[in-house]
Amino acid sequence: MKRIIIIVTGFLFLLSTSAQSSQTLTLDECYALAKTAYPLAKQKDLIEKSKDYNIENAKKGYLPQINFSAQATYQSDVTSIDLPASLPFTIQAPSKDQYKMYGEINQSLTDAFMIEPQRKLIKSNAEISQQQLEVELYKLKDRVNQLYFGVLLIDGQLQQVELLKKDIQTGINKITAAINNGVAYKSNKSELQAELLKVEQNSIQLKATRKAYTDMLGQFINRPLNDSTVLQTPVAVTSVATIHRPELNLFETQKKTFDIQDKLIVAKTLPRAGVFFQGGYAKPGLNMLKNEFAGYYMLGVRLGWSLSGFYTFRKDKKLLDVNRGLIDIQQEAFLFNTNFTLTQQNSEQQKYEELMKSDDEIIALRTEVKVAAQAQLENGVITSNDFLTKVNAEDQARQNLILHKIQLLMAEYNYKTTSGN
Repeated sequence: MKRIIIIVTGFLFLLSTSAQSSQTLTLDECYALAKTAYPLAKQKDLIEKSKDYNIENAKKGYLPQINFSAQATYQSDVTSIDLPASLPFTIQAPSKDQYKMYGEINQSLTDAFMIEPQRKLIKSNAEISQQQLEVELYKLKDRVNQLYFGVLLIDGQLQQVELLKKDIQTGINKITAAINNGVAYKSNKSELQAELLKVEQNSIQLKATRKAYTDMLGQFINRPLNDSTVLQTPVAVTSVATIHRPELNLFETQKKTFDIQDKLIVAKTLPRAGVFFQGGYAKPGLNMLKNEFAGYYMLGVRLGWSLSGFYTFRKDKKLLDVNRGLIDIQQEAFLFNTNFTLTQQNSEQQKYEELMKSDDEIIALRTEVKVAAQAQLENGVITSNDFLTKVNAEDQARQNLILHKIQLLMAEYNYKTTSGN
């Protein structure tokens, strides 16, 4: 009983280890992992934090502005009043050395016209940065496609290699029987055995190439992959001509930024109004005729209007229109190039579909010839070299089908990636 328990436990352990050592990945998972692992992805949080800090700083514009100043001066002359000597009083002139310390609080009443567009501009610029990052990250899909479908192609070739090895081994078995019956030479068997070793070498090369592809893919998704890693073959997708690329969102966001900048240009030409309070300690104070230190305060309203904003108003407006036009041209060029690429990729899909139809017919014919050649080899009608010719012809036909299937699937997903759907 103990022996049975030990055996069962060991078996379960082996199953657990095997399950842990192998992993299955889908194309969508690789997209997501590559997007997360790519170094530029770290910019997302930094862009968001930068936006929050800038907005908080912009909000401070609503707060009153507080200034402290102090000054000591000596002036060559002061205001004085000469009174007739007959008057019973005199007015003392202030000292030529004067001192002043004061604090001032200013509260703008019109800064909202500038602050709110500035906040919107900060958000828009951050959104542009995020969209530019999305554009860069989206480009990873093309690179993942190349590696992912490259591995799938090699996997299909490896499967075909195993079938080829079985066919050759079947030929070896039949030629062995023919040799025993005295109707074939040993050299025929040696030729098949040499071909089997050649196929084994091809298998080794394919596995080495697969490892190179999986290593590169593992770097992209920041996950170690090994020989046991299984990449699931994605399902066929229907081509959709509508374009939903992140570049289009980038263009629209840039256009919105120009609208905000337009409001800022107008805001620069508006008058400014605010209230202020000033309190200080000076010699003399507000009473210039009292030549001594005294505290003082004043409360008032300020109105200002800088006309310098009108100097460049029209040119700034025209410059925005030029920039809008540049974005429209860039968007038009992007759509033209993307549609051109989609047309090419659609033609590729149609080509591979037609090739696959022929592949099926060729394989059926080559299989018939191979089966007949097996019987002929066993009866000594044909040589091992003739048999290998038939086997390799069928193998090549199946390899072509595998290649065209993966190429069609890759063309479909390249179309999907190009269109952004």
